Amino acid sequence: MSAAAATAAALTAIPAAADPGTGHTAGRAQLTSRVDALYAQAERATEKYNGARERTAELRDQVAVLQDRTARAQERVNRLHDRLGAMAAAQYRSGGVDPSLALMLSAHPADYLDKAQMLSRLGTAQAGRLNRLVDAERVLNQQRRAAAGRLTRLEQARRDVARHKHAVERKLAAAKRLLDALPAGDRAAYDRASRGSRDGSLPELTELSGLSGRSSRAVAAARSVVGAPYVWGASGPGSFDCSGLMQWSYARAGVSLPRTSQQQRYAGQQVPLSQARPGDLVIYRSDASHVGMYVGNGQVIHAPHPGARVRYDPVGMMPVSGVVRV
Repeated sequence: MSAAAATAAALTAIPAAADPGTGHTAGRAQLTSRVDALYAQAERATEKYNGARERTAELRDQVAVLQDRTARAQERVNRLHDRLGAMAAAQYRSGGVDPSLALMLSAHPADYLDKAQMLSRLGTAQAGRLNRLVDAERVLNQQRRAAAGRLTRLEQARRDVARHKHAVERKLAAAKRLLDALPAGDRAAYDRASRGSRDGSLPELTELSGLSGRSSRAVAAARSVVGAPYVWGASGPGSFDCSGLMQWSYARAGVSLPRTSQQQRYAGQQVPLSQARPGDLVIYRSDASHVGMYVGNGQVIHAPHPGARVRYDPVGMMPVSGVVRV
């Protein structure tokens, strides 16, 4: 995506006479522009995929906790039923079961609590046991409903993950088909533009002098992986997507960032672009579907798109929608 300008320049610099087919320079530029648009769409779908996958993990943890609480509530109900059953057995051996105790052992003791005349037949101890059983069953039912609701949301989140994954794969496959249709020379020019001349290089950034604290550690982490490949859905240490790189870099500084670029947009203080400092997150596009890290001298480090590697680019490579100081 950030290679769009460089790609167009590289391809339009090729003379029209070099085109072995019937296409022309304008047609090639239009084709590569469509590839860049597909990569941008794929990145939007990637961030949705990242968010859905994060929600799935959170819901899975919540379901596990609720299932554990439900099991504990069921154990308490079982213990109370066992105690009442033991009382009934003792009464039976001594000549019969008190009708009020039989009510306690019914499948739905709460139904009888609604009838005041029944309560008048219970002794204080028996009424207390029955109330505890009713309370335990109420808690058990609440836990069951909560767990069922979380399970429903978990299944929906899993479907969202699959849907967004399919969208990413579909966009990337379409981009690959377009790139495969380019003549060999044009494809090589696009690949060179995508890789960028800065891959693996560490330019001198004077604004980094005197930088300290977590911002310094985050910038150092991001600089250490310049040249790592972009892989959608990846968050290090060997490959990254845009928000995964930011999350990984700040994790090396002891700071936990949310997973998606949309969430990272609100992960700190909003500052004007003119006041950006190294370590600030630069959010791109109105939908916050891309993010990079400002490192000074008008440069950001970011993971651009499939086929490209983590690299430096000008901060104004695409429309900036916000700057966040973590």
